[in-house]
Parts: sequence; structure tokens; C-alpha cells
Amino acid sequence: MRFRPCIDIHNGQVKQIVGSSLRDMGDLATENFVSEQDAAFFARLYKEKGLYGGHIIILNAIDSPYYEATANQALSALRETPGYLQIGGGITADNAWRFLDAGASHVIVTSYVFKDGKVNYDNLRKLLNEVGKEHLVLDLSCRKKDDKYYIVTDRWQKMTEVEVNASTLDEFSSYCDEFLIHAVDVEGKQSGIEVELASMLGKWGQLPTTYAGGVHNFEDLTSLKECADGKLDVTVGSALDIFGGNMKFSELLEFLRK
Repeated sequence: MRFRPCIDIHNGQVKQIVGSSLRDMGDLATENFVSEQDAAFFARLYKEKGLYGGHIIILNAIDSPYYEATANQALSALRETPGYLQIGGGITADNAWRFLDAGASHVIVTSYVFKDGKVNYDNLRKLLNEVGKEHLVLDLSCRKKDDKYYIVTDRWQKMTEVEVNASTLDEFSSYCDEFLIHAVDVEGKQSGIEVELASMLGKWGQLPTTYAGGVHNFEDLTSLKECADGKLDVTVGSALDIFGGNMKFSELLEFLRK
């Protein structure tokens, strides 16, 4: 289990938010933390610690008046750390190389591929042809409904008809290099991990997969490792002291090294 650091950017600032609270209308979100530092600061910190494979998430829609300020924050972080970080948020086949050329190792995609509640295979193949499997991460962030997990899109606001299960993972593994999966119902709430989801993902375990959502102490990390048999990487956001939380960043790195 590796630690995958994150940089979430909203309205031009590095933030930690409650994922389920995000709304495009008015560019609103419930904020856990707003940093005085810019995205490049966190990118340099992660590079200094030798942390690869973290992700930047642009939390504004492309038509938001804040989008360019948010994207510019992301681009500055990528230029500081070429090859270290992945980026997601509004990625399409038309703009992916803007971020790859700036230094992203991968682009992370959800809404462009999962549109109108279904899989848009034309867009998926177009993106695959444009950037290659080796540069593509599929974000299968999901919410629970009727005891099943379904992919959510458009910054976690729209539920799709696409279930996250072993068959889905098998199908999409031929298109991408990794998966990123936020458990949206607990994202940013520091309320504990989604054990059922993490167990299913760990049992599948065919591609590098990063779990995010709900981690708020070291017991959660132990639980995640045990229920997923150590096969999932993990993101910790709001709980970290660098984002205003109680878990010390240095202790997290040492904990996972052991």
C-alpha cells in the first residue's frame, strides 16, 4: 500500500472539501480547509518526499469563471514536478495534452467517458488513441445505491447507471493504466473508510488502484490494508496536518514505510 498525495483545487485555491457538497451552481462547496499556500508548494513538498503518482483534481467546471485560475494553479504544480503527478477534472481528448505537456504523468477521466448515465465508448476510444493507455487513469468514483456502488460524474454530482464491480473493472482495465476511486459518500467527512468497497477493489487487484475517502486516523489505514489485502494505494486529505487535520504528514509516511 502506497500513499498517493493529493492537491484539490477549487476557485483558484488549494482546498479540502466535503465531496458530496460540491455544486457547480455558484461554484459552492463545504470547505474543510483552505490553504494559504499554492498548488506548486504542495507539489514541491511531495517531490521532496519522493512521492510519485499523486493526483491534482480541478474542482471547477470548464464553464466556471474560476476555471482558468484553477487550471493555472494545476499547471504551475505540474511544471514544478514533471512526471510526478496525475491530473483530473474536465479532461477530454481535446485538452489532455495541455496537461501532459506541462508535466502530468497521466490524465484522470470520468465525465468525458461516462456521459448521460452510460459509457461513451466513442469518447473513451478517442481519448485512448490520443494519449495512450500508459497515460490514462479512469476515475470510477462512486456512491452507494440499493446496496451497489455506481459511478458518479460531473464532480460527483450525477449518478450513472454504471456499477463498480469486478466485471466493470475487468472491462475497463484494457483501456487504462490505473484506477482512482473516491468513496464519495465519505469523501472529506473523516468518518471512516467504505470497507465494503475497499474489500471488493482489493479482491479484484489487477491494476494499480488508489482508494480515497474517509480516512481520519491510523486505524483506518490499518483497516484499509487488512480488508484490501494491501492491494490498494491510499489518498489521505482532510485528516492530514498539512490540510488542517490531526494526522501528522511525517508520521503517515513513516507508518506506510513500515
